[in-house]
Amino acid sequence: MMPTRYALALSSLAWRKQSVDGALTLYYKVSMKTIKRTIAIIELLLVFPAALFMIALFLREVQPLAQTGRLVEWFSHHVVIGLYVFLIAMPLAAFVVGCAIVLRSWRSDAEFRRAILEISTTVRAHVASLLIAGVTLMAGGILAVVAMHMITE
Repeated sequence: MMPTRYALALSSLAWRKQSVDGALTLYYKVSMKTIKRTIAIIELLLVFPAALFMIALFLREVQPLAQTGRLVEWFSHHVVIGLYVFLIAMPLAAFVVGCAIVLRSWRSDAEFRRAILEISTTVRAHVASLLIAGVTLMAGGILAVVAMHMITE
């Protein structure tokens, strides 16, 4: 009778340990997803001023009468904050943090590595179709820029 009770007690303890380990793993995964989402939002905010400036430069060239010249002038008059902070430091910080997060995910997350390998396999299998799609989009963009240039002049 004794070995049966002892075996039952051990199996009960083993089940509880697996249950706790599973709950902690789930909590860790949920916590890491929240942290990654927060970092992604912060990176978007860090890159936003530079992207806005690049869009303003493009629009100023496409439509010279647009009000985007004010933003470009502001960046040129405020060199320290405009150039050094918004166009260099903030995108550099986003780049460094992003590289660190991707490297950490690559080392610790087997599912992430598997997904990346599946994507690369799919891209290699359909490289010709992807190139055709990319060149088609590029041609459409070039036609749109030429049409806008012809309309404005």
